[in-house]
Amino acid sequence: MNSPPVWRKSSRSEGSTNAECVELASLDGSVGIRDSKNPHTPHITVGREGLARLLDQIKDGSLDPH
Repeated sequence: MNSPPVWRKSSRSEGSTNAECVELASLDGSVGIRDSKNPHTPHITVGREGLARLLDQIKDGSLDPH
């Protein structure tokens, strides 16, 4: 039997009542991503390398609307 994933939210979002946050969970060889305000809805799963690329794109602004 598999244990349920442990979801974690950024410590930067603590105390913020209307924050738009996501939660991450380590899954077997991948990472789950879900909306913290709707934890019972489905999550997406990405590989660890894919998550690293996504975070790099967020940090460098390449996903921002132009």
